[in-house]
Amino acid sequence: MSGLTHFNQSGDAHMVDVGEKASSHRVAVAQGRIQMQANTLALIQSGSHKKGDVLGIARVAGIMAAKKTADLVPLCHPLALTHVDIDLQTDSTLPGVICTSTVETRGQTGVEMEALTATQVALLTIYDMCKAVDRGMTMTDIQLLKKSGGKSGTWERSSSGS
Repeated sequence: MSGLTHFNQSGDAHMVDVGEKASSHRVAVAQGRIQMQANTLALIQSGSHKKGDVLGIARVAGIMAAKKTADLVPLCHPLALTHVDIDLQTDSTLPGVICTSTVETRGQTGVEMEALTATQVALLTIYDMCKAVDRGMTMTDIQLLKKSGGKSGTWERSSSGS
């Protein structure tokens, strides 16, 4: 890594010029979790939450967030995404939900920000839908797991966390 790319020679913030970069298949996978009380998770799992299908709504929110990342993060390029998958798994040992977001495109810049945004918004949606019964929920471990494509190739998080 040669340095921060979102600053020009004068130190001013700018959007990176990707016009000359080769287009390639790009994939990013991000993950995060939301911990909650066991009874909150039971409501989600049973489908008896009075606000409806918590995981289904969170999945749609994550997809929408991936598509709107450039509207939320000032220096992100708007991208034509080719695939977004939001996997939400309940885990009674947390207790909580683990969200894994996979985002793909064919383009000149990566989709790491889209995968991270999708993960965070899916978890925020779970929080929003369940806060009336559990305000102490905690979102943690939001992280990029893997990215592939482009000049830098593939990067994968090691088991040690970096």
